[in-house]
Amino acid sequence: MTLDLFASPRDTACHDSPHIDELGPGAFVLRGFAQSQLTVLQSNIDAVVAQAPWRHWLTPGGKRMSVAMTNCGDVGWISDRQGYRYGTHDPLTAQPWPSMPDAFATLARHAAETAGYRDFAPDACLINRYTLDARLTLHQDRDERELGAPIVSVSLGLPAIFLWGGLQRSDRTRRVRLAPGDVVVWGGPSRLVYHGIASVEGSFDAQAVRYNLTLRKAQ
Repeated sequence: MTLDLFASPRDTACHDSPHIDELGPGAFVLRGFAQSQLTVLQSNIDAVVAQAPWRHWLTPGGKRMSVAMTNCGDVGWISDRQGYRYGTHDPLTAQPWPSMPDAFATLARHAAETAGYRDFAPDACLINRYTLDARLTLHQDRDERELGAPIVSVSLGLPAIFLWGGLQRSDRTRRVRLAPGDVVVWGGPSRLVYHGIASVEGSFDAQAVRYNLTLRKAQ
């Protein structure tokens, strides 16, 4: 698959020209799409975390998630014994979530457009931090009101094995290696596909982690 099928030279002028892998109908991995922006993205992550620190949410059943999370944007994703939902304020600080950095929104818009989704305007960004022992089990992104908009997921830090399944949890999964700078975009027929993170690659270095930005239109 070539980039020309999805975007004009103007659309990709600010980004590395990626190789595109198709995961399924409406779902793509844009290889290296954010590679040149990793330093800026990391700086923005650090700025968000200074205002809204990392935390491990609880599942509705009371289990502590292994992935540390925070949010930025108009709303943030929350999980606790009350359920999964979006909220305008950080329960930890009682303050509004930090504003979404322009670099996040611009990258997401261009990645979505490259994958064929025009006019994507994310209002929520979930930021995940994976240590080597962290996992994210198969799940659907279905807490958003606007399921017609795509999901844009950006990888930073250590590589990881991404699980891509089907519309049923029991469907067979594919294992897809994601490197820093890779961006996954999915929507349309694949919007509710089950997905997760099987493992993070790296040596046992306490400073070595994987970061992930998941940008959504939640409202």
